[in-house]
Amino acid sequence: MLPPACVRLLSRNFSKTHCFRISERACPEPDDGDDGEDGGGPAGAGREVPTPESNKQTLKIFDGSDAVHRNRFRVVSVPRLARSEEVLEAALRAYYITEDPRGFELQALPWPLQAGDPRAGGKAGGGRTSEEEGGRGPRSREVSPEAWIIRTLPRTQDVLKIYPAWLKVGVAYVSIRVTPESTARTVVLEVLPLLGRQAEGPESFQLEEVFMGSRQVQRTVLADEESLLSRLRDIRQTSLRQMSQTRFYVAESKAVAPRVSLFVGGLPPGLSPQEYGSLLDEAVATKAGLVTLSHVYSAQGAVVLDVACFAEAERLYMLVRDTAVHGRLLTALVLPDVLHTKLPPDCCPLLVFVNPKSGGLKGRDLLCSFRKLLNPHQVFELTNGGPLPALHVFAQIPHFRVLVCGGDGTVGWVLAALEEMRQQLACPEPAVAILPLGTGNDLGRVLRWGPGYSGEDPLSVLVSVDEADAVLVDRWTILLDAHEAGGAENGVADLEPPKIVQMSNYCGIGIDAELSLDFHQAREEEPSKFTSRFHNKGVYVRVGLQKMSHARSLHKEIRLQVEQQEVELPSIEGLIFINIPSWGSGADLWGSDSDSRFEKPRMDDGLLEVVGVTGVMHMGQVQGGLRSGIRIAQGAYFRVTLLKATPVQVDGEPWVQAPGHMIISAVGPKVHMLRKAKQKPKKAGTPKDARADEVPTPEGGLK
Repeated sequence: MLPPACVRLLSRNFSKTHCFRISERACPEPDDGDDGEDGGGPAGAGREVPTPESNKQTLKIFDGSDAVHRNRFRVVSVPRLARSEEVLEAALRAYYITEDPRGFELQALPWPLQAGDPRAGGKAGGGRTSEEEGGRGPRSREVSPEAWIIRTLPRTQDVLKIYPAWLKVGVAYVSIRVTPESTARTVVLEVLPLLGRQAEGPESFQLEEVFMGSRQVQRTVLADEESLLSRLRDIRQTSLRQMSQTRFYVAESKAVAPRVSLFVGGLPPGLSPQEYGSLLDEAVATKAGLVTLSHVYSAQGAVVLDVACFAEAERLYMLVRDTAVHGRLLTALVLPDVLHTKLPPDCCPLLVFVNPKSGGLKGRDLLCSFRKLLNPHQVFELTNGGPLPALHVFAQIPHFRVLVCGGDGTVGWVLAALEEMRQQLACPEPAVAILPLGTGNDLGRVLRWGPGYSGEDPLSVLVSVDEADAVLVDRWTILLDAHEAGGAENGVADLEPPKIVQMSNYCGIGIDAELSLDFHQAREEEPSKFTSRFHNKGVYVRVGLQKMSHARSLHKEIRLQVEQQEVELPSIEGLIFINIPSWGSGADLWGSDSDSRFEKPRMDDGLLEVVGVTGVMHMGQVQGGLRSGIRIAQGAYFRVTLLKATPVQVDGEPWVQAPGHMIISAVGPKVHMLRKAKQKPKKAGTPKDARADEVPTPEGGLK
């Protein structure tokens, strides 16, 4: 858990949806504390009050003046001969109010004021209570069900909970009795000794009222002479639910300068800070003196703005989200500040990345679950700005771990971002756990996280991450130096700029990548159909059957060098470089047979295994456990020459690579991964299972 006391976010002008980076499509929340039972108003437009049984009557119940103004009510059905006390108890139950009913009354709401008339702010003019109806419940009207408003009876004293605004171990709050003479200042004087701050001057503290609605947190500093009893009465008059969502805090009265950190992504990469400043000034007219560039991530095309005005921060946030630069829509996120100096010495929070597009709807459900179980500021949605905003927030935390919820491609995305940010992180090598949501999930398999998420309790997932062991995995760099030989009329090659990609699992050239490419194209055409691993694998099978009669003769279209030595290729349709003992959803492509020509493969040995497949039929036999691939080579440096455009895939991400060179080498550092601990003694398994468990630890050796 990222301690809430170590997170600062000045959220004025921003809702919780903005502050927690919650997209409404991913995790809808109710409006203003309503749970969907209200009728009327915008949220309940067109909702009809149900017709009651003949011996019952239906009543509209409002919980305060604000509900009347917005025409948001709840419907209760009571017997026609119910006593007034029974009707009142039913009304209180509708709003989950557990206080003594003797402190409340029902007031009839005149018909002209039932449709949101602002004049309904006080008592219902001319309305009679249930008691004035002769001790019986409200009588039904012919035009519409009766409308009633719950009111609190006048109180001469009340009990108020006061919370400390600082971390106070062992003390959640103190309860005090307030009377007509109680003011904000007298309350502060009374609670400071109870909270152990009596030695400090009371003038350094203030009383704050905090309303925690579902979409926004509103803070109000109470004046020293404000009557607390009157304040409580006014809140209840406005809304009884608002009273249940309101807390009072005693806090240090420090002047807080407005400061909002605004992440802006989607900008052109490779610019200088001055160029980014000019670009934003032209696009959204940033105001000099109020906006400064605090961080520039030139390689990723992103900046973080420090905004010294709440109104300007809100204006920029709304404007940036609707602005496109060079045809690309910008991303805007409100980011918190982590007070890393206040973190406990043994604190190691978990940074959670969730790809909501992975695993059908499971990614979206996990996003909501982890936000509830953890601090929402440590859970990030990857489709909303990628990994960079989260790594910026965690940059100064000395120790943290990472959980990636997604497929192999998502894991590779996060690992690449960690590598890019390594020099800017106080924890440059955080260990990474996987909650597999993709189709293949090969890295998750070898690290014991399973073939895919199947609805386990998210809390048990967090426990497994906490108990996981750290292991090392090689990380490979692939340089793509493409060119079109003879592509220009003057005989000079039409060169493309070199491109670098990272690899953790495997790299496929030929038929393996061609099948993956066809699958991805089918998913892009109809993404709504690809919501389950079963359907996805069915598409792979169908695509493979369509390629059965296809012969590419890949060995005639590429050249392979291993450690500067030319290697003659057998007759194959696909060439695959493997780093882990799992390929194509768990198949062991290398095989378990011993071979004196090669060392026994490991994930941290700095070596890749090169395997060939003769076609779709051979791939199917490998995945069925009937055959292994054709062992070709093993090494640490490879040079592949493509003589024509060829499909290539790296960790499940395919594309068509132009003719040129591919250089594969282990120039990057090993990555620290988390392997799920064994739950029970391992039984005898297949050779494939045995190989999957042979995972190197950071100290060396196998576990």
